[in-house]
Amino acid sequence: MASAAARGRLAVVVAFSPLAEAVRQVGGRHVRVSDLTPAGVEPHDLELTTDDVDAILDADLAVVMGHDFQPAVEHSADDRDGPTLTVLDHVRPRGRTKDPHVWLDPVRYRAIVDAVAKQLARVDPAHRSDYEANAARFDQQLSVLDAAYARGLADCTSRIVLTAHEAFGYLARRYHLEPHGIAGIDPDAEPDPDTLATLADLARREGVTTVFTETLVSPKVARTLAREAGGLRTVVLDPLEGLSQERIDAGDDYLTVMRRNLAKLRTALRCT
Repeated sequence: MASAAARGRLAVVVAFSPLAEAVRQVGGRHVRVSDLTPAGVEPHDLELTTDDVDAILDADLAVVMGHDFQPAVEHSADDRDGPTLTVLDHVRPRGRTKDPHVWLDPVRYRAIVDAVAKQLARVDPAHRSDYEANAARFDQQLSVLDAAYARGLADCTSRIVLTAHEAFGYLARRYHLEPHGIAGIDPDAEPDPDTLATLADLARREGVTTVFTETLVSPKVARTLAREAGGLRTVVLDPLEGLSQERIDAGDDYLTVMRRNLAKLRTALRCT
């Protein structure tokens, strides 16, 4: 196989949107990124085509989450001859949790960016300095985002965050919030009636104003909880698992969506 440098841009196949953005930001003009999860598709639901499998096997680098976040993608990556970056081997979940949503914590996302930069430099050492410079620039933007979250969520009337599923645990712990997911890690899991009743009681007791829905998950159960808790608002909080093409074309990316999430959290939690 010819070297990546000899062929031009690195062919990098990535599992889904947040990893694709990290590779694009760090790789810049030296990479050609193929996101396996189509725009607007829930990554947990991804089914690979034969072309997807071929892309995984033929890429200069594959970037996947690991820990069975997307089993089909990870099993295909196991058959590769070339290098694979398994993100959760470098940005480990807290304790024994199976929650893979590390990218929603800006500090942990910075670690993902660092891991991507190191892997790209190993695969394509001729452009190491560019990868390091691009990573440093993006890391600075993420540092500013982290500071905005820390400052914006420091003084709030409530710290309870009710969400459609358990996607925001890392973000909540980073900024000392109390997350409660209606469903578990799997957004398609059906919550039992006792869970809904318990969360409705919590919301009434603690003066919660908002139940957060998500972009790629049906809002039906969240709306049921909002109604049972006394007519709370429902607002979309984006877990960044897959932006629609329309939103990408409009300029949405990790930073813009995370800033919008912060504004929604501040309103819901009545932060000053």
